[in-house]
Amino acid sequence: MRLLIISGISGSGKTTFIRALEDAGYFCVDHFPLVLLQRFGELSRLVGNKIDKCALVVDIREKEFFDIGKNILKRIKDKFGAELIFLESSDEALIKRFKETRRLHPLFDEPNIKDAIAKERALIGWIKEISDRIIDTTNFTIHELRRFVLNTYSHDEQKMKINLTSFGYSYGIPLEADMALDVRFLPNPYFVEGLKDKTGLSKEVAEYIMSNDVFNKYFLLLLDFLLYLIPLYEKEGKSYLTICFGCTGGKHRSVFIVSRLAEQFSIMGYSVNTVHRDIER
Repeated sequence: MRLLIISGISGSGKTTFIRALEDAGYFCVDHFPLVLLQRFGELSRLVGNKIDKCALVVDIREKEFFDIGKNILKRIKDKFGAELIFLESSDEALIKRFKETRRLHPLFDEPNIKDAIAKERALIGWIKEISDRIIDTTNFTIHELRRFVLNTYSHDEQKMKINLTSFGYSYGIPLEADMALDVRFLPNPYFVEGLKDKTGLSKEVAEYIMSNDVFNKYFLLLLDFLLYLIPLYEKEGKSYLTICFGCTGGKHRSVFIVSRLAEQFSIMGYSVNTVHRDIER
């Protein structure tokens, strides 16, 4: 099992870092007690290959255990091959982040933020000294840090997860939609004898829609558009995309489009989830 232990200055981006690791397939725990690290390492061996990548965050919030923490971390590194990562940032960047988020520094008993940062640096300087990797996040935005983590620690070339949802405009656009596309311009099977009570998953409805030249041209253009767009979202560090297709009732046209797209994306290696929200209405 690959074990990463994340620490660093408050405000340096540990939460963003570990959330990105989670999207990269790591089992993640924030604010992990230092005194439980060795026990966690022992338990991880018992589960074998069920967890192959894990990341834990320890920081100044565990200040009561810092007297014994140095020995614990060294033991974990030696015994379990853990990699200790320390996130650093300039005082100016940290002060700016705390002001922007209006969060209290963990050492809020100090008279001002700058004093609290200085005290924290003194308290956890030993972690930085024994770290395997020090990452300065001063010039990173949240999105840039996330992209850095995914590029550095995600080695399986995992593609974006795509959620495809069909819906009826009669019942409203799904709130979770990143993109909602209207397919009501396609001929409606609802008005065709024998198709009204069927759905877009049926062979008869599929054949009816595919017999239309407008659909065939639209689907090719749609596929080209999405295949152009999706890599751009992946480049920005987005781990999933929810694309919704709507027709009048959400039973025929949108259902067929979603099912057809799901087939294409699956063939291309994407992880696809489909939801037909209004098909039973």
